[in-house]
Amino acid sequence: MKILRRTLLQLPVAGMVLGAATPRHRDVFSKPGRFGGWPANHGMWAWGDELLVGFEAGWFKANSKEGREHSIDYSKAAEHVLARSLDGGETWTLEKPSALIAPDGMLVAGVPVEPGGKTPVACPGGIDFLTPGFALTARMTSIHVGPSRFLVTGDKGKNWQGPFIIPDFGTPGIAARTDYIVDGQNSLTMFLTAAKANKKEGRVICVRTVDGGKSFNLVGPVGPEPAAEDFAIMPSSLRLGPRTLLSTIRHRKFIAAWRSEDNGANWTQLSQPVDDTGGGNPPALVRLKDGRMVLTYGFRNKPYSIRARVSKDEGRTWGPDIMLRDDGGAWDLGYTRTVQRKDGKLVTVYYYNTNAGAERFIGATIWEA
Repeated sequence: MKILRRTLLQLPVAGMVLGAATPRHRDVFSKPGRFGGWPANHGMWAWGDELLVGFEAGWFKANSKEGREHSIDYSKAAEHVLARSLDGGETWTLEKPSALIAPDGMLVAGVPVEPGGKTPVACPGGIDFLTPGFALTARMTSIHVGPSRFLVTGDKGKNWQGPFIIPDFGTPGIAARTDYIVDGQNSLTMFLTAAKANKKEGRVICVRTVDGGKSFNLVGPVGPEPAAEDFAIMPSSLRLGPRTLLSTIRHRKFIAAWRSEDNGANWTQLSQPVDDTGGGNPPALVRLKDGRMVLTYGFRNKPYSIRARVSKDEGRTWGPDIMLRDDGGAWDLGYTRTVQRKDGKLVTVYYYNTNAGAERFIGATIWEA
C-alpha cells in the first residue's frame, strides 16, 4: 500500500483528492457545551515553534436551521481567546488577555460579548512593525459594515495595545479580519473587507500605513465589486516581491487568486484555486521555505473536511486537493490558518465538529506538503 500511495502522489489525476501523509490531529480547545469558532477572523502567528492563534469561545446550541445558522447560542456572551503552543502545535494552553475583549455593548456577528472592553481610539502611530514579537489582530463588529478595530503586540501576544480605529476609507463600512504584511519598521499593508455599495458584504481593499499605524491610505480595491448575489471577502495575502502581491479571496462558492504588480494599486485575477468550497469558506495562504505556496480551507459539503492545495508557480496553477481530515459531522467548520514549523511541517488550525449535534472545537493538524 505504501508503494501505491507514493505512486498516486507522484502522478495526480486532475480533480482527484489525495490524502496527506500521516497527518496528526491535536485538540486546541475542546470543552463540553462550548462552541469554538472562526480562527481565521482572529489570526495565527509563529515565532519558530512558538505558535499563537486567536478564536471565539461561545456556547454550543444545536440550531434547527442546519446549513443556515451556526450552532452557537446567540443569547450568551462569547469570549475572545488565545491558544499558545511552545512545541510546534503538539500541545496548547489557553490565554485570555483582557485587552482583546470587544468594546462594551457590541454584538460580534450577532453574538453578544463579555463586558469590559475598551472603546477604540485613534492610533498615535510609532508602532515598530519589525519588533521580534510583533503581531496584529484586526476585528469587526458587523460582518457587513463594521465598525472595525485593530490591536498590536510586541511581546508575542502577552500584552496588547489598542483597540485602535480602522477608518472606513470612504466605503459604507469595514468588516475587518486579520490579514496583513509587514513591509518595514513603520510600514504595513493590510487587506480589509469593505461593504459593497448596497451595504452588504463585501469586497476586498488594500490599504497601507507608512507612519507606524497613525494613518492608513487606500491603495486600491482588489478586483471589481462582486455581483449582487456574490461577495468577495476574507482575504489571505502574501508579498512575492518589492511591488508584487498575491491575495486569495473567499467568494460565496469558490476561492479566487489575484495578483498586483504595482504594490496593490491594480489587480489581475490569476486563477480560481478552489472551484467549490461546498458552501463558502475562507482561504489560508502560506509560502513554504522551498518557495511553494499552500492554500488550506474548509469544505462545507459531504464529506465535510479540511483540505489543502499546493502551487509551484506563485498561484498561477494549483495541484489537486490534499485531504487533511474528512471526518466532519456537519457543515459548521473550517476558517483555517496555517503556519510552517522549523522542521518544515505545517500546522493548520480550524474550527471543527465530528457530530452535527455536538460541540464545535478548535483543532490542529500537523502535516507535510
